[in-house]
Amino acid sequence: PLEKKITFKAAKEHQVPEDLNKVLENKVLETVSDLYCVNMSAVEMTCVDGADAEGIVSKSISSHSDLIPGVYEGGLKIWECTYDLIDYFSEAEIQFTNKTVLDLGCGAGLLGIAALRGDAEQVHFQDYNSTVIDEITLPNVVANCAGEGSRKDSGDARKTCEPPSKRPKNAKCSPSALSKCRFLSGGWPEVCQLLLSSNRPFSKYDMILTSETVYNPDYYSALHDTLAELLDKNGHVYLASKAHYFGVGGGIYLFEKFIEERNIFRSSIVKTIDQGLQRCIMEMAFKDSS
Repeated sequence: PLEKKITFKAAKEHQVPEDLNKVLENKVLETVSDLYCVNMSAVEMTCVDGADAEGIVSKSISSHSDLIPGVYEGGLKIWECTYDLIDYFSEAEIQFTNKTVLDLGCGAGLLGIAALRGDAEQVHFQDYNSTVIDEITLPNVVANCAGEGSRKDSGDARKTCEPPSKRPKNAKCSPSALSKCRFLSGGWPEVCQLLLSSNRPFSKYDMILTSETVYNPDYYSALHDTLAELLDKNGHVYLASKAHYFGVGGGIYLFEKFIEERNIFRSSIVKTIDQGLQRCIMEMAFKDSS
């Protein structure tokens, strides 16, 4: 069958502001999976009147949908497979030390933050929506890297953006970890082109982490090609997904079949979670990799 021609958002790189207090201003922080995370509902409240340039919050609310293809791709909530993949990192003792990592379709960025805590050399975050990067991903990374006493005292204003006084255990990020990060928004093909054609030195990723990105079969070609373009020849992809996404039609087994047909990657389902709707974790590598 002919694949639908899809137009994706243009790619954009988001810079880390010099004043980290600004990033966390008016943000409500909580702990999720032992990481700091901005409260999504509070972000939605601040953006509900179209304060976000993309208007994705008001569009999501008015359409009663967490997904509006080509407009909003779900980054304003944390999907459950993200937690599955974080748990798997611990269970399988996945080592991030000195690795270059991409959190693809990052949303809250928890997978990339877990890699930062594991002492990854570089972590890049990508989400379809620029609002998600600015309002959620970047603040989450800053909150997890900017611990007690690491920022200049700015008087009373500081109280509104200080992370909870009880620091998550095992947190190893430091403010210097932010220098390891890049933040990108836009469609996968566009972000791929931005990275590969940039004047900045770029090395392909040792690991690409992605959760709940195979819900829509229309995107499989773009996702597959992006993984093939950006993964190092001996790199690994860790992908978490539901077995099936009702109403959209995608799922882990359909994507597995797509991978087999393309014949570039080998894949294996390394964990299955059968509580509620079946969920899986897949590992991928190039067929000719060592």
